Amino acid sequence: MSNFSTCRSCGARIIWIKTVNGKAMPCNAEPLTFNRGGGPETFVMESGKVERGKRDRDGELTGYISHFATCPNASRHRRRK
Repeated sequence: MSNFSTCRSCGARIIWIKTVNGKAMPCNAEPLTFNRGGGPETFVMESGKVERGKRDRDGELTGYISHFATCPNASRHRRRK
């Protein structure tokens, strides 16, 4: 099950999705439809699976964009290696 919250940095509404690796990933709350097939974007599905594809209003799949890709303050929250 996914849950919604607010980004502490920019105030955007986000959804937390558990990835197939068991990590919680913040994603933009608005779902997008897309077609898979090597497109320019990476989508996170509610199942936690990650797919590459291209946005398409009539797309066959629904997914979310990682909030790290759009947050103006994402660098503040990246984990350091």
